[in-house]
Amino acid sequence: MTASAHALRFSTGAGRGALLAATLASGMVFLDSTVVNVALPRLGAELDATVAGLQWTVNGYALVLAAFVLLGGALGDRLGRRRVFLVGAVWFGVASVACGLAQDSGTLVAARFLQGAGGALLTPGSLAVLQASFHPDDRGRAIGAWSGLSGVSAALGPFLGGWLIDTLSWRWIFFINVPNAVAVVFAGLRWVPESRDSDAPRTGGERFDVAGAVLGALALAGVAYALIEAPVRGPAATPVLVAALVGLLAAVAFVLLERRRGDAAMLPVGLLSGRLFPVLNVFTVLVYAALGGFTFFLAVHLQNAVGWSALRAGLASMPVTVLLLVGSARAGALAARIGPRLPLTVGPVVAAAGLLLLRRVGAGASYGADVLPGVLLFGAGLTLVVAPLTASVLAAVPDRFVGVASGVNNAASRVGGLLAVAALPLLVSLSGTGYAQPAELTAAYRQALAWCAGLLLAGAVLAALLVRRPSGQSQS
Repeated sequence: MTASAHALRFSTGAGRGALLAATLASGMVFLDSTVVNVALPRLGAELDATVAGLQWTVNGYALVLAAFVLLGGALGDRLGRRRVFLVGAVWFGVASVACGLAQDSGTLVAARFLQGAGGALLTPGSLAVLQASFHPDDRGRAIGAWSGLSGVSAALGPFLGGWLIDTLSWRWIFFINVPNAVAVVFAGLRWVPESRDSDAPRTGGERFDVAGAVLGALALAGVAYALIEAPVRGPAATPVLVAALVGLLAAVAFVLLERRRGDAAMLPVGLLSGRLFPVLNVFTVLVYAALGGFTFFLAVHLQNAVGWSALRAGLASMPVTVLLLVGSARAGALAARIGPRLPLTVGPVVAAAGLLLLRRVGAGASYGADVLPGVLLFGAGLTLVVAPLTASVLAAVPDRFVGVASGVNNAASRVGGLLAVAALPLLVSLSGTGYAQPAELTAAYRQALAWCAGLLLAGAVLAALLVRRPSGQSQS
């Protein structure tokens, strides 16, 4: 049960103010997950970073965000959604300043870890404050507007990030968050009412699965460290072996703890009672691993091997976002009519074909002939996947688990990207400053895209064999 001080109406100034706060917050978190890829060549050169440094710049943020996003939602339910949301905004803004001021790769990575923690408070909070604050009659409209505006920010992100990098500095992709964070705090204090789950105790209580979040973070960190550092230190080096062992032990402990805590766990066992929900999350990891690997390698390759500017490299993948904005609703309607199996099977195959086309991109490549066809195919395939996948995940669990299921699937998507960025440079033998050597980078890029295409095809096989229409998804 949710206790809320007000029931905002969409047409009022307060309603629009609350929507502004939520949209700016989610936009900050999303942009810092993606735009940083465009900045990697510049920040790598300025900070004298190795490939491992670039990997940790991406993964430090993704790791903390994936591990603690569910805990962030629980904190809001218990301590107050507006309070946690505003703390997240301030935290994110301060961490962004630290990122922008970093003078070496290690400092930047540490600041990215802190930024991820702020994102873990903002990501669930931006949607939760809308859900809790708006009148039931206007809630759907508010969430729809939030989704649309978030899509616009996603479309503008590559342009804004590339422009800032080319005209000012890579540091400004982080500094730009400061006025956004100030605006979020102002709008939140002025227009967002406080709310919390009245059934959740303010202190103590079973729903606060801190141990689960910490074990999950240790598992991800251990595995990621082993994968990233193996090319640098050697796979048999003591730190690599210890990190891998800690990661595996933490993963086992996480599973045992979550089973013992039952439905009070961060990952409730009730979610895993059916076959479909776990299958869909494995599918999510595969697809988003391919997406994460693609975005990491494409932005660096287009700048360091092909010779494009940051702005041009950032804009190269914009058709993917446009296709998602235009086609996701239609793909969702199609899946509701025919079931999710066909879209989730065909979509990854089409996306894989796009990645295989993009392997031919090299020195002297033109956008229209060499880049655009592959990007369009990849975007079309992804469009067939995203909305049907989300709808199927939510329909595959009991209603009482819908919120947690959404969070788990969000975390699964981030884990997929994190593991891809950690593992792919190892698999394609890219280490040290190899990303600054055009010939070495091009060879690694082509191998990496082949691996990403393989991940998508594995997802297609999984969907074809195991995905069915969820019982909660009726045919229209």
